[in-house]
Amino acid sequence: MYHAIIRSKIRNLFDAVNRGDAEPVLAAFAQSFEHRFLGEDHALGGSRTSLDLTRQWYRRLYRLLPDIRFDLERIDVSGPPWNTAVIVDWHESNSGTDGIRTDNRGIHVIHLKWGKATRLVICPHTDGLVKTLDRLAAFGTAEAHAPPIVG
Repeated sequence: MYHAIIRSKIRNLFDAVNRGDAEPVLAAFAQSFEHRFLGEDHALGGSRTSLDLTRQWYRRLYRLLPDIRFDLERIDVSGPPWNTAVIVDWHESNSGTDGIRTDNRGIHVIHLKWGKATRLVICPHTDGLVKTLDRLAAFGTAEAHAPPIVG
């Protein structure tokens, strides 16, 4: 039962992201957390440990990929409420600031403690992401090549 509840909560969080609303995701973090996006050398990469920087990161995500959408393919949940691991396998699509439709695949790895996220690691196929960011920068979206938001 507990794992089914967690799967439902994860679906709801992705639904919020698909609507352009990161606030439910931010509210799901524990007081101490890490939000990491694989890659240290691109505009969405790096690691954040504060709500302010994580909010800034989501705002950048929506500026670069305004209609980003995740279609969940699988949600695996294991462990007890005080040490829960969640792996979400997804397919993502978006129209960047240049209007060109692209898609990508990846996973989210989430660690929960008593229902709050203590660690979120976003693992996209980074080659596809970097190609998209390069294309957006060439289109004139300078933020696509901005330094990562980290801290």
